[in-house]
Amino acid sequence: MSDDLIEIGKKKAAIKAVEDNVKSNMVIGIGSGSTIVYAVRKIAELNKENNLNLKCIPSSFQSYQLILENGLTLASLDQFLEIDLDIDGADEIDKKLNLIKGGGGCLVQEKILASNSKKLVIIADFRKKSESLGENWRFGVPVEVIPMAYTPIMKKMELLGGKPKLRMAKAKSGPLITDNGNFIIDVDFGIIQNPMELEKKLLSIPGVVDCGLFIKMASKAYIGQKDGTVLVI
Repeated sequence: MSDDLIEIGKKKAAIKAVEDNVKSNMVIGIGSGSTIVYAVRKIAELNKENNLNLKCIPSSFQSYQLILENGLTLASLDQFLEIDLDIDGADEIDKKLNLIKGGGGCLVQEKILASNSKKLVIIADFRKKSESLGENWRFGVPVEVIPMAYTPIMKKMELLGGKPKLRMAKAKSGPLITDNGNFIIDVDFGIIQNPMELEKKLLSIPGVVDCGLFIKMASKAYIGQKDGTVLVI
């Protein structure tokens, strides 16, 4: 599959999502990942051209840098308890707009922003859409955990029917460390028939900070298609 088609899909989805949803004087949550780069560039363009007076809250160090690099106004949840619009990507989107997120390791901050937003808009390319979670995303559900508890947590995840794997860092030896100083366990549950129930079970395990199942949180998704169109669901 052409990487060019994928990038075109990401860019078109991001641009349309921003054009459709960004209004003046908004507080905007900025998600993380490769697709978000296109969204932030478009937000910055509109903000500059139309003097929109936007305030942007980052979900990660990556989005923090993107906000500053594009000349947008940096804000925080300490200043604004309610976010007008949260724009983020996803690793998978099912037919009910449930999501798997956290492939980039920022799931906890992303979920905090989403839970404090009036509207969560997802941007993605055609590879991310599926009927059920676990169908196209084969890397499992990311779960952020307290480091001292990761071994017993992995055992409990096996008892839930999952196949857990501690995510390792790519540029150094040892586990990947999140922005919060925690570990991430990726748990393969296969096709997830009841994501809401699975989320409840995962969050009930002591030592689990949060998981990458975003259930009934997204308002809309913009998905860039192979033919250059954008599907809005």
